[in-house]
Amino acid sequence: MPDATLNAITVQTQAMNAGVYEVGVLLPADSPRMLLRTWDAADVLKSIPWLKAKNMEGAAVYIRPFGEHRLSLIDDLKPENLPRLKREGFQPCLVVQTSPNNYQVWLDHGRKLPKALSTAVARALAERFGGDLGSADWRHFGRLSGLTNRKEKHRQPNNLFPYVRIIEANPGLIYNQAGEFVQGVERALEKSVMAAAKAAARSRVLLGRKGRSTAAGKSIADFHADSRYAGDLSRADLAYTVYALGHGASEDSIRGALTSRDLTKKGGEARIEDYVKRTLLKAAEQINRKSTISRQANRVSELSR
Repeated sequence: MPDATLNAITVQTQAMNAGVYEVGVLLPADSPRMLLRTWDAADVLKSIPWLKAKNMEGAAVYIRPFGEHRLSLIDDLKPENLPRLKREGFQPCLVVQTSPNNYQVWLDHGRKLPKALSTAVARALAERFGGDLGSADWRHFGRLSGLTNRKEKHRQPNNLFPYVRIIEANPGLIYNQAGEFVQGVERALEKSVMAAAKAAARSRVLLGRKGRSTAAGKSIADFHADSRYAGDLSRADLAYTVYALGHGASEDSIRGALTSRDLTKKGGEARIEDYVKRTLLKAAEQINRKSTISRQANRVSELSR
């Protein structure tokens, strides 16, 4: 008899085509913790007996690409949105049914995306096609097929649980809108860098009008020498960029500071430019996140008055 689980996982790893994966085994509620394993496709297949045993004991089994990657997951997609996905040029490389009338869809962008951009793309896809925004980030887990979905709400009258099934697999398929869509999200992210810098500059003006002093200017060398970063210059670069954007520095001046040290170990000019761009995007993302939290806190404070 062919092993249905082996067949399903083989098809899924071929369709995701990530090379190396993180497999997460979430133990049952009486001992809730995640066992993480980093495996290539061959190791995943060799570990099927162990995965089956854990699944039978009540564990949920998940998979995601390891590190930065070229995929995005749309979680909790309703079946009626699948035809629309394809009609609009977002053909999936993998469709997995996780429970009745509920799907997870993986899209292949054709190139590896940096973390901030990958998260932004995942959110844009979830918003466009009605996926779960809470699951939209660069490294969210999807369910591993060929095993059962052990959520109690899916227990069937016969006391069994539904299998996670592959509905469609298209190894190597890059969706038609990949280039245009990702570039559009990337442009929006770059604009957010400038918006964050302008917002920070406005805040400085307001603080000045209130008679409050702003922090003394720090150079990138101050961050490189800061013991908190323990010589990790990439972390120091990011911290400096957050600080500089928050104090109204221009993007050009920040780029100049970031490239003032020797970055040749990161590769040629294209790789250095990619590093600078990713650092700016991550910094803007951090500033925007803090701004959102602050607005929410202010709103809660207003409502409680």
